[in-house]
Amino acid sequence: MRIAIGQVLHETNTFSSERTDEAAFRRQEWCEGGHIFPAHEGVRDYIGGMIDEARDLGGIELVPTLAVSAEPSGIIAADTWERIKLRLLDSLRNAGPLDAICLALHGAGIAETSDDIEGELLHAIRAEFGRDIPIAATLDLHANMTHEMVGHADLLLGVNHYPHSDEYDRGREAIRRLRAMISGTIRPSMHLVKLPMLIPTSTTLFGPAKEVNEACWAWENRPGMLDCTFFHGFPYTDSPEVGASVLAVSDGDDRLAREAAADAADEVWRRRDAFNVKYPSPADGLMAALAADEVPVIINETSDNPGAGAPGDGTFLLREMLAANVPQTCFCHICDPDVVQAAHRAGVGARIEVELGGKTDGLHGSPVSTVALVRMLTDGTFVQTSPMWRGKKIDLGQTARLRIGNVDVIVTSIKSQLLDDELLKLHGIDMLRYKVIGIKSSQHFRGFFQNRVPRIMTVDCPGLSTFDFSGFDYRRIVRPIHPLDRIASTEALIVD
Repeated sequence: MRIAIGQVLHETNTFSSERTDEAAFRRQEWCEGGHIFPAHEGVRDYIGGMIDEARDLGGIELVPTLAVSAEPSGIIAADTWERIKLRLLDSLRNAGPLDAICLALHGAGIAETSDDIEGELLHAIRAEFGRDIPIAATLDLHANMTHEMVGHADLLLGVNHYPHSDEYDRGREAIRRLRAMISGTIRPSMHLVKLPMLIPTSTTLFGPAKEVNEACWAWENRPGMLDCTFFHGFPYTDSPEVGASVLAVSDGDDRLAREAAADAADEVWRRRDAFNVKYPSPADGLMAALAADEVPVIINETSDNPGAGAPGDGTFLLREMLAANVPQTCFCHICDPDVVQAAHRAGVGARIEVELGGKTDGLHGSPVSTVALVRMLTDGTFVQTSPMWRGKKIDLGQTARLRIGNVDVIVTSIKSQLLDDELLKLHGIDMLRYKVIGIKSSQHFRGFFQNRVPRIMTVDCPGLSTFDFSGFDYRRIVRPIHPLDRIASTEALIVD
């Protein structure tokens, strides 16, 4: 049994000024053919799961094609998307006889020429290989689901958790389900319900998203059901397909899939107001964090989350922490390659005058003019230990640990959100010795920190990943949509 595997991952924030070109993908991942295996073996991600499941089941040969991913950012350049699509199609054509195709996709990718790169890719593959070959794909929880995706795939499996600790599990499941499809023991029937809702980046560890997941899992436990997934959608996308949805998959029973999707969608809709959380400002949040009795306190700046396409160089929270100037506080981390280069040129022990952060745009705060002591310099490489992507090799380029007053500030050359304490340890920082640690992330950091620190304080302010949608200039989304518009209906508006 030969199954081709591949990957195209990008979460597109259309409000970002950062155009996503081929170099952006190559900075994170661009693997072809046999190079895919060593990049993912032992890693808790989609392809890592596919590899392990095929090995454990036996009798399956995985045929590697193309695996690309880029840090969430702005719209993908037209030529970059065309190259990726054509390279993957060529790899599949040259793969020899295939029994199935298994892809790791995101679901919120947008290019200059496509509002739905995943749907376009699945359409192109289906046109090339016909209806006889099963096609399965894993999708991110933040996928903006489309009927184009559903129409050209045999099975779509979405991540259930945020933090996305189950990417590996979905990869394993995709291979397991494909083998069952090839052998004829299951025949997936998918039904999609789209809701007129924008949902902020909401964790599934607690709150309304957790409750909806439990309703979906209750459906999955019924005879004849294969899967039921609540997709939050990616709200920082100005496109007609943006929004939450539910995808239900039965074993050949169209009516059951439709019933499950409609019921789970109503569970989402009934909780629509519970998703709209207002968080304190950086100033108020920091005041509360510093007053906490138990330490350390993680204070996460959700509005400048690189994992949602924000630049990671915002200065609102950093400026408040520097103004407070409290000993045993740390900011980890801000992206500013110019400052990193200046620190490396000056060397450890030097004092440097810098304009720190605030260089990508004017939305996330202005640069901080300050004098910093260079405490440590590193190459920015480490291995992830968080539940999400455990075992993945990370390279943030050259980095620097600066001391500004009493505050330790870690500066990187490449933007990213903080998922665990490996970057802290790389710079000689033991988080348990600090009172407050400021970070840039919305929810993924909780996978590691939720049970390791006594308190987490989320703060919000202007930014590309703020919970306040009112400041975004949406022009192409379908209206009305909650919470931007008042919708009186007590049941979900089902779009079949």
